[in-house]
Amino acid sequence: MILSPLRTLAPLAAALALSACSSFMPPTQVSMDAPAQWFAPLPHQGSVGSLTQWWQQQGDPLLVELIAAAQAVSPSVSQALARVDASRAQQAAAHSALVPNVGAQVSGSRGVSQPGFAVTNTQQVGLQASWEIDLVGANRAVSRAAQANVEGSQAQWHDARVSVAAEVASLYYSLSTCTQQLALARRDAASRQETARLTGINAGVGFVAPSVAAMARASAADGSSRVTQQAALCELDTKALVALTAVPEPTLKEKLALALVKPAQVATISVASVPAQTIAQRPDVFSAERDVMVASAQVGAAKAQRLPRLSLGGTIAGTRLTSNGADQEGTTWSFGPLAVSLPIFDGGMRAAAVTSAEANYQTVVTVYRAKVRQAVREVEEALVNLNSTDVRTQDAKVSTQGYAESLAATQSRFGQGLASLVELEDARRNALASESAQLSLALERNRAWVSLYRALGGGFEPQTSTATAAN
Repeated sequence: MILSPLRTLAPLAAALALSACSSFMPPTQVSMDAPAQWFAPLPHQGSVGSLTQWWQQQGDPLLVELIAAAQAVSPSVSQALARVDASRAQQAAAHSALVPNVGAQVSGSRGVSQPGFAVTNTQQVGLQASWEIDLVGANRAVSRAAQANVEGSQAQWHDARVSVAAEVASLYYSLSTCTQQLALARRDAASRQETARLTGINAGVGFVAPSVAAMARASAADGSSRVTQQAALCELDTKALVALTAVPEPTLKEKLALALVKPAQVATISVASVPAQTIAQRPDVFSAERDVMVASAQVGAAKAQRLPRLSLGGTIAGTRLTSNGADQEGTTWSFGPLAVSLPIFDGGMRAAAVTSAEANYQTVVTVYRAKVRQAVREVEEALVNLNSTDVRTQDAKVSTQGYAESLAATQSRFGQGLASLVELEDARRNALASESAQLSLALERNRAWVSLYRALGGGFEPQTSTATAAN
């Protein structure tokens, strides 16, 4: 008699739920709204696919080693990896809702069930199962959302590794440039010292005024101060690398002394002309897209709480009775109850949960589209900076060569007494500033390549991430 109403309600609940299944979840994918083309000039060397091995293409084993060391000890990478493990655990929990829950039970008892009967030993072993039938696909949606969450967390892990790699490379190139600037400062200081020495000799025999000798000494002191200052900057960069990589400072300095003999240069990259192709390779955009899928499933799950729910249970057990030396064995089983729960009144709690989930979905969609716009901006900015440094490089070479020739000519004239110390110092200052600016421009260009590498996603491959998460 109890099952009769259930036989009537179950098909009705299924019909009502399935009719809502197609419309109770918002879209899991939304438009990217990326521009049709890039507006900044594009480089045309290399290939985007090479980004996965981009650091190896620099031809600098120490840089690759330092990046790997930094990623191994980075707290941000470690936290991202922990989120991957946590999301996988949540995925397993979400998947468990799709299959029956089965448990085992073992029991034993001894006693007299009725007066006058013999003592009876009872032993029982059985299985109990329960299953919520996923009428509207809510549990399946939650399982898919958990899968999307795993994929998003893996993308965040890749993004964390890319960020660490970019930080190490930027600092490494900065140290390389600092070392070159230090060598330049030392050459300049040595030249100033020699000028001061010769001027002092000339002043001693009355060929030049004592004020000229004083100016030469001041210039030499200024050059020595620049060397000290530049050396301190290089020390700071070295210590920053030690902190990032956890490589002992003496060991790092030994390796740097050999590696930085040749100025560090970066490999080139090409960029797909269609922004949507490039943006899709960004791990942060990929993760934000997966957040949209999760938020959509949360809306569906909240709406499913307002619909009928169908559950089924069952048990099977083997029983053994022992009384007066005689054994009796048998099997008991039951199928049910088949139960339908119908939410009637909850004071608006379920409706509020739906409203909250829908609001969260709209927020996540807005964040996703903002991520896309930010990604486009970062790529455009990197391309602009890269093109700017490319155009300025030739001018910087001409400027450096011209000022170097001017300094050489002025030094020759000064040695012959045809140029004043003021002219020499002015020529030296221009030459030093020009050569220093050329080194700074090379560093700016290297950093622009690193920024472009990061803006392009650092070799992230969504298909590989999905396949890895599925395994």
